[in-house]
Amino acid sequence: MRVRANCRRCDSRMGTAATSLAAFRDRVVLLNVWATWCGPCREEMPTLDRLQAALGGPHFEVVAVSVDAGGLPVVQAFFRETGVKHLHPYLDTFHDAAAVITTGIPITLLVDRNGREAGRKLGPATWDDPRTLQLIQRYLPA
Repeated sequence: MRVRANCRRCDSRMGTAATSLAAFRDRVVLLNVWATWCGPCREEMPTLDRLQAALGGPHFEVVAVSVDAGGLPVVQAFFRETGVKHLHPYLDTFHDAAAVITTGIPITLLVDRNGREAGRKLGPATWDDPRTLQLIQRYLPA
């Protein structure tokens, strides 16, 4: 199944810009839907940050899309509070995440280089665990 999601990438230097998963074509994406008010989301966010630090680059990106109604200020405050440094804030301003979160958050999709869903995890995970890193690396070019 092809995954389609629109969101806004927020950057203190560039402001906000609409984007979609199509912008990550030819890259493997770990799409995480989360919120600052979600306890399990808060627990797993540092591991997503470490995953991005370890594997992020031209072939892989963690796209953590916040569904917080408070928008960018809430997400930025949370990133500062928890020391998240390697993730870009993405906001679900188009409400496309609703198609993914029918069962709750956090929910994470592994999207291959062709935009197809390769895996799905409902609930928190330790994303920088060695076994998880190996699983993701199987989808990356050698």
